Amino acid sequence: MKTGYLGPKATFTDLAVREMFPEYPSVAYTTIPDCIEAVVNEEIDIAVVPLENALEGSVNITLDYLIHEVDLPIRGELSAPIRQHLMVHPDQLNNWKELKKIYSHTHAIAQCHKFLHQELNGVRAEGFTSTAGAAQYVAEHPDQPIGAIANELAAKEYGLAIAKYDIHDFAYNHTRFIFLSKQPFNLPIKPDYVGYKTTLMVTLPADHSGALHQVLSAFAWRKLNLIKIESRPTKTGLGNYFFIVDLDTALDDVLIPGAIAEIEALNCHVKVLGSYPYYQLKK
Repeated sequence: MKTGYLGPKATFTDLAVREMFPEYPSVAYTTIPDCIEAVVNEEIDIAVVPLENALEGSVNITLDYLIHEVDLPIRGELSAPIRQHLMVHPDQLNNWKELKKIYSHTHAIAQCHKFLHQELNGVRAEGFTSTAGAAQYVAEHPDQPIGAIANELAAKEYGLAIAKYDIHDFAYNHTRFIFLSKQPFNLPIKPDYVGYKTTLMVTLPADHSGALHQVLSAFAWRKLNLIKIESRPTKTGLGNYFFIVDLDTALDDVLIPGAIAEIEALNCHVKVLGSYPYYQLKK
């Protein structure tokens, strides 16, 4: 088995791969779409991509690719703590408050808004393809007064010095990473195993008032617990949405199929995006 992740080395996605698939060779990709398409093209067996951050919400490019571009089921999920640090080239360590530009992934920049506003107000923050890519860029330009927001592994990987630790706005900062694969594979029952989830996509009919209430009722009276519901545009016109629904149970033979049949009777479209084990790292 070969895995792929959003690279380069030492991204948070790389950390997730190292945690869940330490025995498999891995390939770094420049973008999330590149990583997902590598599974479709059979360059790799498993793509590990970020799906949601506790502070910034869903990673829209991941959701959009799953819904509109490819047909790959979710095979597993890992929720991992995220620690964002400000890092610079060692030559710039004593002058980090005089930086002219900060690089990182846009989600990481948004997670550190308060710190950047208070400590580096006026310093331009620019989006990069990944946190580790930003760290690599800073390492390659030692003479420039620039910094990166990334994790501690990135600082070690690219020889950077950490100027400030844990600069994210809120202490609880976790990201959900999902595993996509054409073929099912076994995931271990590790100490950080939590349970099973089932994720559905539900598209409502345009001419059926109260459809969302009826959809939710189909789950409620069966005592199926919804742990997340999120709307996303169908990209067919303003006001047209589909819903991503997470249930905290595995796909069974009775309850979830019964709910799907009831929802489809309302002229809704339902697609199962995956039924999979999920894990949560404590630290």
